[in-house]
Order: sequence, then structure tokens, then C-alpha cells
Amino acid sequence: MFSKSFRVKSNTVIKGSDRRKLKADISTAFPSLSVEELSELVPNKEELNVVKIYAHKGDAVTLYVLHKNPVFFELEKCLYPTVYTLWHYPHVLPTFTTWPPVLQKLAGGADLMLPGVVVPLSGLPEVKKGDCCAVKVVSNRAPMAVGTATMSSAEMMSLGMKGRGVSVLHTYMDSLWAFGDKSGPPSIPDVDTEGVEAMYGEEEDDEATEGGEEEPCPNSDGDKATDVPCPGIQELRLADREEGEHGKEEGEEDLRSPQEQMDALLLQCFLQALKSKVKKSELPLLTSSFLRIHMFSCCPSGKQLDIKKSSYKKLSKFLQCMQQQHSLVRVKELSKGVESIVEVDWKNPELRSFRTPTDPGIEEASVEVGGAEGEKPYHPPEITTLYSVSSRLEPLFQDAKKRKGTVLQPAEVRAIITDYVKRNELVDENNKNYVIINPILCDCLLEKSEYQEVEALKWDDLFSRTLYKMQHCHQLVFPGQPPIVKKGHIEPIDISVASRGSNKKVTMIKNLEVYGLDPMAVSVALQHRVQASSALNPVPGSKDRVLVQIQGNQVQQVCKLLLDKYQIPSKYIQGLDNKVQKPGRKK
Repeated sequence: MFSKSFRVKSNTVIKGSDRRKLKADISTAFPSLSVEELSELVPNKEELNVVKIYAHKGDAVTLYVLHKNPVFFELEKCLYPTVYTLWHYPHVLPTFTTWPPVLQKLAGGADLMLPGVVVPLSGLPEVKKGDCCAVKVVSNRAPMAVGTATMSSAEMMSLGMKGRGVSVLHTYMDSLWAFGDKSGPPSIPDVDTEGVEAMYGEEEDDEATEGGEEEPCPNSDGDKATDVPCPGIQELRLADREEGEHGKEEGEEDLRSPQEQMDALLLQCFLQALKSKVKKSELPLLTSSFLRIHMFSCCPSGKQLDIKKSSYKKLSKFLQCMQQQHSLVRVKELSKGVESIVEVDWKNPELRSFRTPTDPGIEEASVEVGGAEGEKPYHPPEITTLYSVSSRLEPLFQDAKKRKGTVLQPAEVRAIITDYVKRNELVDENNKNYVIINPILCDCLLEKSEYQEVEALKWDDLFSRTLYKMQHCHQLVFPGQPPIVKKGHIEPIDISVASRGSNKKVTMIKNLEVYGLDPMAVSVALQHRVQASSALNPVPGSKDRVLVQIQGNQVQQVCKLLLDKYQIPSKYIQGLDNKVQKPGRKK
């Protein structure tokens, strides 16, 4: 949950009544804590802060912070201790034991799989499905992760210790830990796993040789290889080889950290672009064009290529690595500040041995020149303005058997009103452009101040007053789906520009879901167009909507995307006037 950075909504000092309630809730949730320990965790006089945050997936979480360290976090009305708390009180939760290399994978967002659990001589801790539990490593009793059990202890043993064991919420080295003082875990001797460390050394040796002829990472200090992958070509080749093996443990591919996964994805797209996209006639090729046109088009469906999330951070550093360490390409600065790929070693053994992954979604998610990003075909909805019969106008529609709440087209309203006027002979004999006001029309359409003054209305005025007094609705018809009717005016797509820090701007887009647009797809399309980082954030006060945020004033590009690609009419887009003013255009 906290593998990525979160957004702080508020930070306030806890009230006295809330402090007492928190202490009671902790005592109920963790009965093993003594009265003295409770007083240390929730002191009566020391400052305790309540920090409300949004996790990167939009979950609302409440943190309780004491002495600048988060001690508990609350998710969906359940309290969980942090590693800072468990290091002082390791007996609070039942604890599972695993190997040290697994901790790095847990910090990257992976769950604890049962094959990685070390069963001590005393057996597994007693837990039920959904119970809060901790994870520690052999030889140290200090917990390193907190989560919930996916099944009971008995079920784990009956399944032969296979499958997912603990759904991890928080770990040492994640963003919640980084919110505190970033202190390291203490070393607490663990009696239960004293005899396991020798076994660990043997298993680690077996694991290191199990993958084949994998060479150690150039930065290693010569120690035995662990299951920490080196972000290199050898790793990618081995990963490709292992993809077809069905004996791979479930969830093993998710054990790498997000940065390592992005490095591997970056390398895969680079090799695939060189092998299947770039032609000799295109050289020299601008590095920016190589990334935008070729590498992005090789990104598998369901994934997003973001160099800033890799260990390289910049395209120039990545290409420099590919040139110096692997001799795959030669990059040269043909003009000041502009780099180009001038040569590709097509005979490079790594490039020749690379196999293009068979992903049917790659072509679907390809990016063409000019920014025509192609996700699933999108067709804009047909939007129709409708009107609902209000309680005040119900007598006027009674003869047509239209009750309160009936939704009508404007043409239907016009026909009903025309029929009512003719049936009651209300057309002025002297001037047929006017309609005489009877008591029902008077009550339904006129204001109180007009009762004694207005005796007749023009036809157009009659129709416009009727529509004005009715409740506005709108109908959305998506291709192949039944019509959707909603009350009120349709919300426009809102584009706004906000300032962040010193003269930095971000562009925010809301209400994409109203028009059937996937915010993630729009975010990726914009990222490809403008080469800027983007993010999805929850809309305050709305449970099922998110806003797209992208760096810089990108209103012009957003408008082009919505108007040209998605064919959204401009009347349904708000904020078109926020475009960047070009120099010399101001008056």
C-alpha cells in the first residue's frame, strides 16, 4: 500500500476525546498491550498528531504520529501498528518468519507467499483469515512488515504451504516508514530460528545456481548471489526464457521492486525497438523521436513506460549505458544540446539473441507519429437534452397522461403544449400568434407579479417558459449500450491549471468518466504527447472519480486530444481559455 509516495490531506493535533477513544480502540484491538505500554503509545500530555493521507491508489488512510514517527495507521476502520511500534513491542502481533532477501520484494509492493515462509520448530503462529499479523526475518525478532493473513494457519498447512500467505500493507523502507525519522530496525535475538540460519545459507546457494549461468552484477562485492536481480541484458534474457515455464511460482514476477521492473521494461522496449522498428535508412535518429515513436510503441498493453521511475532517471543516461557497457548503439551530439543515434550494432549478440515478446496488445497500444495514440477504439456518446415534468407543471400535462418525473424530448413537450392549447381553444381569434392564458397556464407558467398583467403569450414565449419550468435532464447513448438518463445538466470536462511551488504549473483534467473516457488511458496518451510525468489523484468529495494531473501548462495539448482524437464537442469542455499565451499575442 505504501510502496509509492502518498499525498497528505491534513495534519492536526488530536483532541482530548479522540485521544481517549484511540487508546480504547488500541486496547481492544491489541489486548496483549499492558496499561503502561498503552500510556507510552498514547500519552496523555505529549503531542499526538492525526495525519489524513491518500495512498497512491486512492485509499483514505489515517496516521497517528508520536514524536515524529507514525505509530498506528487506520484503514477501513481497522487499526494497524507500524514497524516503529513493533520494534518496541514485538509481541503485539503474531509473526511469520521469512528470508532476508524477501524483505526487498515486500517493500516493492509484493505479498508474502507461503513458499517463502520459514516454519520454526514451534510451528506457525495461530491466526485466522483477516487477522493482523507481522513478518520478520530469520535471526531477528524485530518485525519488518505488517499485513493481514489471507487464510488461517490450519489452511496454510493443509495446502502444503503454497499460495499467498500474508497480504502486506506496510514494510520497513516504504513511504510510511520514510514519513518518520527513518531509523533502522533493532537487532533482537530470535530463539525460535537459531538453527535455521545454516539451512538458509544452503538454500541460498541452491537458489543462486537454479537460474542457470547468471553472471553476478558488476557492482557486487563478490559475495554469493541472491535472488536480487541485476538490471542488465542477461537478466532480461533469462526472464524471457523463464516466461514460458509453467513451474514458476504464482506472484514471483511481482517480487522485484518497482524500479527494477521499470529497468527491465525499459531494456525490453529498447531492444525490441532496435530489432523490429528502427531501419538503417532512419539513422541518424533523434533520441527523443526514438523514445516517442519507437520505444513507447513497444510497451506491452497494461504497462506504462516511465524513465523517471527507473534507476536511470534520464534517457541520455540510459543510452549512455547502452553505448558504453553493451556497445549496442552510438550516440552523438550532432547539434548543440540535441543528441541522435548515429549507429546501431545490428550484429551485437545480445540484440540478435533477443526474442520479441508475443503480446497481442502491443499493436493496439502503439503510438504513431503525430501522437495518434491507439488504445481501444473510443466513440463519443450521443448527448441529448431532455426535460422532466415538475410538480408545478403536472396539471398542464395531466391530459397527456404524463405524471411528475416523466422525461420528455423537447419536441414531445412542444406537441403536448400545442395539443393542450388547441383542445381548450386558447388561440387568440384576433391574432393567432398569441395564446390566451387560462387558470392552469397562469398557475404553471406565470409569476405572481404577472397574474393581473399578462393575459396572453406568444407561442415561442409559451414554449420557452414551459421548458424553463421543467427539470433539466440529459441522456447519454454509448455505442452498443442502453441509454443512460441523468438529472441536471451534464458536467463538462474541466481543464484547469494550478501553481505548485516556485513558478511550477500542473494541468488537471476532471469529469472524464462522464463521457466514458478512461482517465488512465488519457493520462498515458498525454504523457506520450508532451513527454511529461502524469498522475491520477482522487477527486475530493467523490468516491468513483479521479482527476488526471500532468506537469506544465498542457491545456493546448489536452484540447487537441479531446477535440481531435476523442471527438468531444467543444461546448462540453471547460477551461479552453487557459492556454499558454504565445509571445507577441498579448494586446
